Amino acid sequence: MRAHQLDYGPRDALLVVDMQNDFCEGGALAVAGGNALVAGINAEIAAAHRAGALVVATRDWHPVDHVSFAHRGGPWPVHCVQDTEGAAFHPDLRLPAATIRVSKATAFDADAYSGFDGTGLAGYLRDRGIGRVIVCGLALDVCVRATVLDARREGFDTVLLESLSAAVDPDSMAACRREFADAGAEVRP
Repeated sequence: MRAHQLDYGPRDALLVVDMQNDFCEGGALAVAGGNALVAGINAEIAAAHRAGALVVATRDWHPVDHVSFAHRGGPWPVHCVQDTEGAAFHPDLRLPAATIRVSKATAFDADAYSGFDGTGLAGYLRDRGIGRVIVCGLALDVCVRATVLDARREGFDTVLLESLSAAVDPDSMAACRREFADAGAEVRP
């Protein structure tokens, strides 16, 4: 298990992206190594919570016939359908009761990869005085990537915890790191 490397404070928000059953091994759209991230993410959640930081957990929350699904012409198999076991957070993920849960991609006709896309999250974080966003979860080259880039676009200092994130395509990591650097996001190993 990885010990946390950050000192959290009340102006920080830890964004745990899409740690859902369908994105972990055994799920409909599994990312290799997803299950192995849970213990380290739990350590980050505990550290953030103890320090008074905000903990936010995003989730795909698709209607049954979502536009991103292959049978509708989208790129993905059916996954994270609302109120199914696949859409549930990983059973070992320890989210405090005060965790803000953010559902994305809830409309039939629009996909959303970022936790900021159509959710009102940026305004909520600003209203709470958040200045820094720390991001981890699944999948690094899809929803984590989009969330990191949108956090920067929204003006937040942004840190990616790379060792607590896994990519669908590990070969995409170098390109993701370049994008993050170009956007001004910090990448922690």
